[in-house]
Amino acid sequence: MIHKELKPFPEKFLWGAASAAYQVEGAWNEDGKGSSIWDNFVRIPGKTFKGTTGDVAVDHYHRYEEDVRLMAEMGMKAYRFSVAWSRIYPKGKGEINEKGLAFYDDLINQLIKYNIEPVLTLYHWDLPQVLQDEYGGWESRQIVEDFTNYSITLFKRFGARVKYWVSLNEQNIFPMLGYQWAAHPPGVKEDKLFYQVNHHASLANANAIKEFRKYVSDGKIGPSFAYSPAYTFSSKPIDILAAENAEEFTNHWWMDVYAWGKYPKAAWNYLESKGIAPKVEAGDFALLQEGKPDFMGVNYYQTTTYELNPLEGITEGHFNTSGKKGHQRIEEYLVFIKRSRILI
Repeated sequence: MIHKELKPFPEKFLWGAASAAYQVEGAWNEDGKGSSIWDNFVRIPGKTFKGTTGDVAVDHYHRYEEDVRLMAEMGMKAYRFSVAWSRIYPKGKGEINEKGLAFYDDLINQLIKYNIEPVLTLYHWDLPQVLQDEYGGWESRQIVEDFTNYSITLFKRFGARVKYWVSLNEQNIFPMLGYQWAAHPPGVKEDKLFYQVNHHASLANANAIKEFRKYVSDGKIGPSFAYSPAYTFSSKPIDILAAENAEEFTNHWWMDVYAWGKYPKAAWNYLESKGIAPKVEAGDFALLQEGKPDFMGVNYYQTTTYELNPLEGITEGHFNTSGKKGHQRIEEYLVFIKRSRILI
């Protein structure tokens, strides 16, 4: 359809911006905050550009009032921020750090003062280090209970003022970077563990959403998803199949769970044949069905084209962290040069 005149955005459309706690807050060890996996990972030589850390970042923890005033001057109508789990629970669970809650209280109040809608992200990749050390973090089903309890604490404290919540930020990205590429903490490369970690994240997401409805009845909650539509590189049937497979493995593997509470069958059968499908226990799919989100946020970066990649075509990849312009090769699935390839 071609329109002579485009309709304007609705008046209540929320123009805004987003951040992650580790990206902006700083104050990494102040006011009772515990260490996160990122606080430690960035201290491993070679993991970040020139050894940079988020210890100070843009010092949002101390300058949030100024930052919110700048947001208002920019005309922002919404601000999505994440809560640092280890700022609320320094040990991941157990005793609550009141100073941590107070910081987000003040931030939310400041946003409301300037008529900026607060959008709260429960998890933006900064797991408390003690949970990683105790039971492997997302590698264990114990994470479902601990994440849910942490989430309920925030629902109770902020639910009267915050009506839009993001449960997990880019669930398709943080397990991949942490358990397939070893580019993010905990720095592991193991496909079977990747799928198991992701299954635990899906369960934690669903359980938190289920609990949310008990505490914030007039709010909305859902995950954000890094969606990269898959297109075929050519009209060859084998390339079309490669693109369809890519859509299943890089998008529908997560989106089907959010929308339908189950994994796509073709992808599941393939992983099962390879012995790397996640272990599922009784009640898991019932929980995924029960904890469907109110929305699915889309973080859209780029499309990707695919063609057949023969078995002998797979090469070991690396993540470009040099700071120099170039390309990054992504092991097995994506090669961002002129086109991308997938093997199924």
